[in-house]
Amino acid sequence: MQVENLFEELISGQQEKLLKLAKRIVPHVTQDDLLQPNDFPELENHPEFRYEEGVLHGIQLTLIAIRGSTGFR
Repeated sequence: MQVENLFEELISGQQEKLLKLAKRIVPHVTQDDLLQPNDFPELENHPEFRYEEGVLHGIQLTLIAIRGSTGFR
């Protein structure tokens, strides 16, 4: 599905952007660490990080909604 591929690319790009931002704040952070950013107070309380994390979650939720409405799995 072409729309799904687009959203997967958007998700991948936003994940890269989020990791790059997180590394500016906490240099040793890993992609896995971003699953629990509350382990890092610097990330937990950083408004730009939280905003970009929200953008990622929004894109992911949109993909889930598209898959749900089309019956695609």
